[in-house]
Amino acid sequence: MKRIQHALLIALAGIGLSSCEKYLDINRDPSTPQIAEGYTLLPPIIEQMALGEQYDSRFIGKYIQNWGHVAANDNWDRHGYDPGSDNAGLIWRVNYWNLGPNIQLMIDDATAKQKWEYLGVAHATFAWSWLTTTDYHGEIVLKQAFEPGRYVFDYDSQEDVYAHVNDLCAKALEAFGRTDGIQGANILNKNGADLAYKGDKSKWVKFVYAVMARAQLHLSNKASFNPDKVIEYCDKSFASNADNFNVPSASTGNNTTLNFLGPTRSNYGLYLQTDWLVKLLDGTIMGAKDPRLNILASASADGIFRGVTPTQGDPNNVKGNKQRIPTLWGVVSDSVVTGDPNAGKYIFKDGADFPLITYSEVQFMKAEAAFKKGDKAMAYDAYKKGIQAAMDFAKVPAAAATTYLAGKAVPQTATDLKISDIMIQKYLALYGHGVIETWVDMRRYKYSADVYPGFTPPAVDKLFPDNNGKLAYRVRPRYNSEYVWNRTSMDKVGGNNLDYHTYPTWIINP
Repeated sequence: MKRIQHALLIALAGIGLSSCEKYLDINRDPSTPQIAEGYTLLPPIIEQMALGEQYDSRFIGKYIQNWGHVAANDNWDRHGYDPGSDNAGLIWRVNYWNLGPNIQLMIDDATAKQKWEYLGVAHATFAWSWLTTTDYHGEIVLKQAFEPGRYVFDYDSQEDVYAHVNDLCAKALEAFGRTDGIQGANILNKNGADLAYKGDKSKWVKFVYAVMARAQLHLSNKASFNPDKVIEYCDKSFASNADNFNVPSASTGNNTTLNFLGPTRSNYGLYLQTDWLVKLLDGTIMGAKDPRLNILASASADGIFRGVTPTQGDPNNVKGNKQRIPTLWGVVSDSVVTGDPNAGKYIFKDGADFPLITYSEVQFMKAEAAFKKGDKAMAYDAYKKGIQAAMDFAKVPAAAATTYLAGKAVPQTATDLKISDIMIQKYLALYGHGVIETWVDMRRYKYSADVYPGFTPPAVDKLFPDNNGKLAYRVRPRYNSEYVWNRTSMDKVGGNNLDYHTYPTWIINP
C-alpha cells in the first residue's frame, strides 16, 4: 500500500509539464479529467512559490552565512544535512506536488477557454520552479515525473532540465504575445487572483525575462556562456522595484496568513546573524559603515552589533554571563509581542512581502554579465543601480544612500570595479529572501574569499562527518519520497552516497 501511495504522490504531484512535449503527452490520464478555473488556482500557486523557498532557506541560509544556529555544531552550519528527515525538502515537494497539479489544471482551463494570459502564467511559474529545483538539487526527475502508475522514477541531467526551463519560458512569451481569446487585467486578476501583479501582463513578461536571465547567468562557468544574452534579458526585465515579484502576507491573522519570516510565527527564533554579515555592514570589510546595518542586523542590548561564527553557537553565553545576540526580528528585549504588525523590521515583519526576484538582482545580474564580457562601463552603471535599488527596497533614507555610494565601500570609477564588489553587494541585496539564488552564486565561485571577502567556511575538522572535508554543493533529494521509495534510481546518480550533497552540479563545472 505504501508503494502505491508513493506512486500516487509523485504521479499526482504535478501533471504539470508542458503538454506540447512528446514524452509528456502520454502522461495524462483522460479517465480522471479535472476542471478548475484559473483564477481559483493562481493564488495558491503564487503562495506556494514563496513557501518552498522560505522553508528551505532556513537551512541553506547557514551554508551562505546569512545566519547561524544558536547552538554549536548544528548540522547545516557544518554544511551537512539532517539524516532521515525532510528538512530542506520542501522545494522538492512544492515542484512535484504543490505546484504541478495546479499548473496543469490552469493549462487545461486556459487552453480550453483561450485565456492565454493564464497559459503564460502557468508556463512562467513552472519555469521558475523547475529552475529553482534543479539549482537546488542538481539531477532531478523530469521526463518520468508525472507518469501515472510508476513506482520508480529515473533522474534526468541538469542540462536537460535547463533546456526544459528555456522551452517553458519561450512558451510563456508566446502565450503572453497572443492578442486573441479572452484578455485583460480584469480576467487575470479576477477576484484578486493575481497576488503578484494584479493582472498586469507586462510585468509577467518581465518576470519571464528575469527567469531567463537567471538561467543564462547560471551557465557562467560553461564555454557556451553568452553574457550578451544575460544583458538582453535583463534589459527586457524589471525596470524598477515596482516590477519586483512580491508574494504578499497578512499583517494580522494566523500562521497560515502571516509572513513566514515574521516574529509571530517565530520560525527564526533560534537563528542568529553571523559575524561575517556584521563585518560586511559595520565597515570592517567594506571600509565604510553600511546604512542598512540596523536594518539587516540588530544590536545587542548594549548597543553593540555582534554575530555568531557558524558551528560555534552563541559565543557570549559563557559562565552564565549571557550577552544576548538578537534574533532576526531585531527586538532588543528577550520577549516578543506576537501578533503586532509593527514588530520586527525589513522582511522580518509579520505583514512584509516576500520577494522572489527583484529589480536590484536583475541589475546585479547585468553587472556581472557585463563585467565578464569586459564592458566595465556597463557593469559599473548596473552595479550602482543595483545598490540604489537595494537601498530603496530597504527604505534607507536617500541622503544616507547617497553618502554610502560616494564612500569607500563603493569603487568610484568603472576602472576600479572588481567582481567582488558586484557579488558582495548582490549578497547584501538578497539577504534573507534570495538565499537560494545567493547559494547558486557562491557555488559558481566555489565559495571563494577573493569573490566574497571575509567569507570563511567551517574548518575541515568542523564540517559534517559525511562531507569528507568538502563543502555542500547540492541538497539531497526529499527523504520520504526518494530515499524511502526511489533508492534504486538514485544509485545511478550517486544519491545514496553519504557525501552526495558535496557533489558539484552540472552548472558549477566548466
